[in-house]
Amino acid sequence: MRVFTIDSRGKLIPYKECAYKESNRESELEQLLENNPEYFFEDSKLLIIGRQVTTNLNTFIDLLGIDKNGNTVVVELKRGKTPRETIAQLLEYASFVENLDYSQLNDIYQDYSGEDADLEDYHKEYFNKSTDEAVSFNKSVKLVIVAEDISKEISQTALFLRKKGLDIYCIEFKYFQTETNEKIISSSFVIGEDRFIRSEIQSASLPKVDKKQFLNSLDENGLNVFNRIFEFASENNLLLRWGSKGFSLNHKLDEGFVSLIFGYPPTSVFKQSIYTGFEGILKKIPDSENIIDLFKKRIHEFGNFKEAGINFKWLIDKNYSEKEIRIFVDILAIIIEEIKQKSMTV
Repeated sequence: MRVFTIDSRGKLIPYKECAYKESNRESELEQLLENNPEYFFEDSKLLIIGRQVTTNLNTFIDLLGIDKNGNTVVVELKRGKTPRETIAQLLEYASFVENLDYSQLNDIYQDYSGEDADLEDYHKEYFNKSTDEAVSFNKSVKLVIVAEDISKEISQTALFLRKKGLDIYCIEFKYFQTETNEKIISSSFVIGEDRFIRSEIQSASLPKVDKKQFLNSLDENGLNVFNRIFEFASENNLLLRWGSKGFSLNHKLDEGFVSLIFGYPPTSVFKQSIYTGFEGILKKIPDSENIIDLFKKRIHEFGNFKEAGINFKWLIDKNYSEKEIRIFVDILAIIIEEIKQKSMTV
């Protein structure tokens, strides 16, 4: 394949095809595809939930994703030509992933993203699903091989497995550079899209933001709300835990902590918003149903939250008065006091 760019004089400037592995590490290929999840399937992007995920056999899955229907997607990357054992590797990973339940997938996602929010909520936002649209996670596993050169042996074996009902895809890419170091990657499905593609788990993590980065990403409406929340956190010795996009606000317990809310910037799929953290309270505080009912009641009275699955979401897309923000902070103070009282009686 020959690829050209057209300059201002209408001249064709050729891109030279290069061997990707000669100037790039496999981790760079991982990062490139990790940051471009729409690369894998033409009809939908892919939600990446883990990178270098450790299996029960102490091997490592390059990228683990979830598609829009909740199916898991195992991605194996090769910079050059696919060796014969690539299929065996992929099947081994699939045998591990197939047995993961939602809780384990959620753990992988939270370890990878650094967020305390649930995978189910993030999945709905990422794929723009309605809050009442149920998703059944990991009903099936898709397998994807991405390589610069899909060998005939791998192509033939993958096609055989696909005919037998295994959802497997092979994507081949080509890498080009110009003399001025411009780069381009082309890709095509070799196999797939019809020729058109309970263990302890660890995953490499995305870099976490900090308070300064978070505040710099907000607009004026967000700054008014979040600055007051950070003041409240400092005044009450609350714990801020930072993830790859936002933070969770946590009340410290004798052992550990419990999440109260999650905050997100405009660049997140959640947009500039605050989510309630009912799951954490239910999970960590005994007999906490009354606390959740009170939390919901106050949220309804506040009037700025909308239902988002089992939680509630405050989309901060306009200017809120100091009085409104103070009312919300007072709600948090009430819930914290209820948690303290419940903890004392246990």
